Amino acid sequence: PRVPSRHGAAKAEDTFKTSPFHLDLWFYFTLQNWVLDFGRPIAMIILPLEWFPLNKPSAGDYFHMAYNVITPFLLLKLIERSPKTLPRSMVYVSIITFVMGASIHLVGDSVNHRLIFSGYQHHLSVRENPIIRNLKPETLIDSFELLYYYDEYLGHSMWYIPFFLILFIYFTGCFTPVAEQSRMPVAALLLVGPSSLYYWYLVTEGQIFILYIFTFFAMMALVMHQKRKGLVLDSNGLFLFYSFIITLLLIAAWVAWLWNDKILRKKYPGVIYIPEPWAFYTLHMSNLHAAKE
Repeated sequence: PRVPSRHGAAKAEDTFKTSPFHLDLWFYFTLQNWVLDFGRPIAMIILPLEWFPLNKPSAGDYFHMAYNVITPFLLLKLIERSPKTLPRSMVYVSIITFVMGASIHLVGDSVNHRLIFSGYQHHLSVRENPIIRNLKPETLIDSFELLYYYDEYLGHSMWYIPFFLILFIYFTGCFTPVAEQSRMPVAALLLVGPSSLYYWYLVTEGQIFILYIFTFFAMMALVMHQKRKGLVLDSNGLFLFYSFIITLLLIAAWVAWLWNDKILRKKYPGVIYIPEPWAFYTLHMSNLHAAKE
């Protein structure tokens, strides 16, 4: 008889199975997120400029290339370990879109971060930046705005929407009827802090709070729906759910801290005010370093 695909469409006869905490995958996932994503701009700034000339890829770009390969691989391995049969087509389309969006972002982000060395200030809009404002002909400014659009809007959308979609798809399979299995091991407790802090950076720097909060609300709704069926989250589901809860608390603390910053308020108008960490850095920290020098 033909064996059904591991990622085939979900079927009614699927049974809920126990899935142990994926320490290896969650550890690698958290580590590479911190090193290859959060560490990208840091590596670009601290490493000598002579090693990576401005007309060549920076160290951060190589980090980004590695991230674009390793992250979809880890997401696929995570889906493979789900105790529930998950929709194969949706997973594949999400992974393909993720890689394309992250690759678009690689190019736009590379140029935008290299502009820092020329005096570009991330807390200002493209047209308000002194080095951009005086460009001639003025149509060049439109080109930089297009680059910013690919970096901050199109790239982020095609990167983060499938990313959170895959996490949610995996989350749907993290339920068990055995209450004793709904607990986090010590390893999960140790990883939940770094994981939450990274998601805080992802949401604030990527400006994807709406996507994040809708994913979180969908997770809460699913938890309440499954609870009525007598199902509870297993250790992997708890790890992901608690990471999102702590992330929300970190975002709230970040916004409260910078609530009265008039300059950042000008760049991030509207109801949802969530400043980017790198905008905060170029506004406050880079000036502090320059003063010390």
